[in-house]
Amino acid sequence: MTSSELWSREAADRYDAGETEMSSAAVLGPTIAFLAEVAGDGRALEFAIGTGRVGVPLRESGVPVAGIELSEHMAAVLRRKIDEDTLPVAIGDMATTVVPGEFALVYLVYNTLSNLLTQEEQVECFRNAARHLRPGGRFVIELGVPPLRFLPPGQVAVPFDISERHLGFDTFDLVRQVLVSHHFTRDGDDGSYRRDRSQHRYAWPAELDLMARIAGLELERRVADWDGTPFTQDSGKHISVWRKPL
Repeated sequence: MTSSELWSREAADRYDAGETEMSSAAVLGPTIAFLAEVAGDGRALEFAIGTGRVGVPLRESGVPVAGIELSEHMAAVLRRKIDEDTLPVAIGDMATTVVPGEFALVYLVYNTLSNLLTQEEQVECFRNAARHLRPGGRFVIELGVPPLRFLPPGQVAVPFDISERHLGFDTFDLVRQVLVSHHFTRDGDDGSYRRDRSQHRYAWPAELDLMARIAGLELERRVADWDGTPFTQDSGKHISVWRKPL
């Protein structure tokens, strides 16, 4: 059960090189500290663990981590960094795949929930998180707030990056609640560009709270970033924490 687009071998092999900023200490430091605090002395499960950008350093910080990943190619890149016994990964989709045991923390970072392109699948993702959590455990999501305030009447595209080596903009289907991210990345120094695109289903925080209630989870807190900045109407993303009742 998944509508997620599957990462190819070529995309997986170049993923880390394109995410150097998101893999920096400035980004990962607060992320790991936040997740480790929520996990406490328990185990953590990362949905869509990818190449292990977050999962590997979280494990190295002392938190036992397991993962679920749809793309075997992404998981193969992770496996070059850490062995299966230290960080086990199940190949499958995050809405239905079950791994053994109970967890203090299930988490989804970097807008990955939006890879599920239907509301039904996103609800099932919340249910799957609840299925894995021990009583009192938490489900943490990092997700962007839909940037629809930037859309004047009649416009369907919003730029999100204009730099020397990359041009990026999103186009919106407001009926289906789906955006397509378009990337034009400078490929080498010959002036050529590589074009990539990916689909995402965006959802407002209030819709996520309802999904959580359907799954039997309760909102505990919502902040604007991993440093704990208060969430406001001007926040571009949110870190939300839902708790499984005791």
